[in-house]
Amino acid sequence: MTHTRSHSDGFGLLRLPTRIHFGNGAASAIAPLARELGRRVFVCCDPFLAETPQFERTCEELRDSGAVLQVWTEVEPELPVDSVQRAADAASVWGPELIIGFGGGSALDLAKLVALLRSHGGRLSDYYGENAVPGPITPVIAVPTTAGTGSEVTPVAVVSDPGRDLKVGISSPHLIPRFAVVDPTLTHGAPAAVTAHAGVDAFVHAIESYTAAVRAPEWTDQLPVFVGQNRLAGLLAEEAITVIAANLVRAVTDPDDDAARTEMAYGSLLAGMAFGSAGTHLSHAIQYPIGALTKTPHGLGTGLLLPHVLRGCRPDIDPALRRIGTLLGVSETGSDRALGAIRRIEQIVADIGIPASLAELGVRAEDLPDISARAAGISRLAGNVAAARPIERIPGIVTAAWRGDHI
Repeated sequence: MTHTRSHSDGFGLLRLPTRIHFGNGAASAIAPLARELGRRVFVCCDPFLAETPQFERTCEELRDSGAVLQVWTEVEPELPVDSVQRAADAASVWGPELIIGFGGGSALDLAKLVALLRSHGGRLSDYYGENAVPGPITPVIAVPTTAGTGSEVTPVAVVSDPGRDLKVGISSPHLIPRFAVVDPTLTHGAPAAVTAHAGVDAFVHAIESYTAAVRAPEWTDQLPVFVGQNRLAGLLAEEAITVIAANLVRAVTDPDDDAARTEMAYGSLLAGMAFGSAGTHLSHAIQYPIGALTKTPHGLGTGLLLPHVLRGCRPDIDPALRRIGTLLGVSETGSDRALGAIRRIEQIVADIGIPASLAELGVRAEDLPDISARAAGISRLAGNVAAARPIERIPGIVTAAWRGDHI
């Protein structure tokens, strides 16, 4: 595809696992990969997956290859800090040579954080923010069972700290798993709501990484975890946008569509690879206070917000939106193609059952100023969009999302 080049075309940056295995049946690679790293294995697995045939088969293959396992199934949604500490304490006693995360984003993030504390000790709060992890961590093999977070390839883990109102991120290239094993068959059987919320979050990852800030890196300095849009991330984002747009609705509305699930796993993987260096921006920044207020799923919030964020930033990201419009097959030309892209994204979001407004989530008009202020305070995300004065745009975006405005 030809398009007008942006300033991001001047550089590229990817930070990825040493190896990524993708494809139906790829879970059979877990045991051989683990054998390269050691025998003592601490496995973080979502509790509802622990007795599934797929997980039992993986454990059997690991044991047959000579591994000894401790399986930890106390994986709590949103990862409260104390639950992470309990898992890390158990792992410390066990003394693993590697950690496996098997499940959704929480299980994968837990594996990363257990590996972090196993290697460097201390408290999780010692590592909040960016680049606070001092060095390599215990090797992690990440095995996602949902198509959404991309955590299997990203440098980020998110926890809930009762001392803070919002979820907290720990971001460092050292958190990237050593190996990622993405087997689409592991996503079969996921409920429609999980498929929708995880899948639309992957869509947001792809689009926000593609419309992220454009900035030249200072190669001699320690780079931020999110460096903004760039050539390498852009290629991955384009493919992710194309694949997810073509398959998300089918995966949600027809759970037995194995081809759509395979493509969603592929798209989610690519989106994770893209935003792991480019980063996300306003949909995520605004979702954090909304999620804390409404206790609604993360992907539901980012999916609802995405069209409003794109509309609020459209004058500055118009070239990227036109390219997205081409990827989505919209028929309009010129600047109308950017509007067509937003409309197409709105339609996809609506077709998978995402509510049309923040008001439908229980957000009140009087909550909007506080949501805007809290979102603005998440500067690493709020400032990462390729738009002038992004912080000033937040109140208007939040108000439009509360009303459910459309083009």
